[in-house]
Amino acid sequence: MKRSLFLVLTLLAGGASAQQQPPATPYYPAPPPAQAPTVQQGAPTGGLSSPLPAEKPKVTATEIASDAEAQLFGDARRITWGRYAKIKGAKSGEVAVTKQGGLWVIKGRIDSVAPGTEGDWAAIDGVVEKISPGLVQVRGEVAFRVAKAAPTPCKVSGLLNFKRAGKSEVWRLAEGDNPCDGMREGFDLVMAKQPAEKAPAEKKPVPAQKKS
Repeated sequence: MKRSLFLVLTLLAGGASAQQQPPATPYYPAPPPAQAPTVQQGAPTGGLSSPLPAEKPKVTATEIASDAEAQLFGDARRITWGRYAKIKGAKSGEVAVTKQGGLWVIKGRIDSVAPGTEGDWAAIDGVVEKISPGLVQVRGEVAFRVAKAAPTPCKVSGLLNFKRAGKSEVWRLAEGDNPCDGMREGFDLVMAKQPAEKAPAEKKPVPAQKKS
């Protein structure tokens, strides 16, 4: 008798529970929310334990590791371009090394005038980052305009190394391979001391002529 009564109560409870359940839905496990959750802003990148790499700081002063080399490089006045240097009629270009406070700046250009190469040129523009024995490092770019290689100038840029050996008066660009045709350009900065100004000749007084 007790067992029968327990079964009846269980069935009644199950029926009541079934009536209280929400109607069936095609979504599982639940319908989508009426509004998407708000996206939080990302944390600032400053002050992190592993910060993002910063850009290389700009050169504000030239490091002089050799006063002797710096004195020589200050007399760099000409550019020669190996690609056309041996052609009859070729001429050198001009380069200027100037000081802006503690920063050395270099700028120059050579225009080819050899027959058949008119319109071709090479140029340098940058700042001198370091001067050490036999080496001048320039941060900037050297551009080569060679019509038969490419209609637009081909450039090498970044940290450029100009090397000099022994008693040579020439600094040659180590990264001188033209990126357009792979030719070794032989881009040289050449020392050319300015002639010293002659002091005006001292005028000696002319002795007065005796009247006869």
